[in-house]
Amino acid sequence: MVWFLLLLFFFLAFGAIAFYGAPYVPSQKKYIKLALHQLYPLGKKDLLVDIGSGGGVVLREASKFGARAVGYELNPLLFIVSRFLSRNDKRVDVRFADYWTAKIPDDTTIIYVFSVMRDMKRIGKWVQDEANRLDRPLNLISFGFELVDVPEKKSVGAYHLYVIQPLQSGEAQV
Repeated sequence: MVWFLLLLFFFLAFGAIAFYGAPYVPSQKKYIKLALHQLYPLGKKDLLVDIGSGGGVVLREASKFGARAVGYELNPLLFIVSRFLSRNDKRVDVRFADYWTAKIPDDTTIIYVFSVMRDMKRIGKWVQDEANRLDRPLNLISFGFELVDVPEKKSVGAYHLYVIQPLQSGEAQV
């Protein structure tokens, strides 16, 4: 019975969430560093938000650049791992939350996302809505998949940088 419950927990934590969002794919530090250095050089004034932050690798790498970082994670196991690994870093905040329903912090400067193609248009709209709400541009780094309706500012490898401008109602970019 215990094995069944453990198996069910892991299925729900990893398998079922993949139907709702992207599957968990561990980020590699060397590529994250490259993207954060070449696409959008982070500094102490930046706040990076990682939607679907997994084990928190992107958050901790952003912190090494001096930026603050907030991660949203729905997988309870990954949330615990990320919180544990980031416990001594005061610039990292990991939240057990669904970013689709969350409002990003008002001082966010850049959003990082690894997603699947089926969600990219929705993510673009979500970031557009946040840029409109904040009434200022938001930078978006997407790993692996591109936004279809938004021109890319720069790319390095599988990482793509977009600048989402706030728009008046009815002028949606995405």
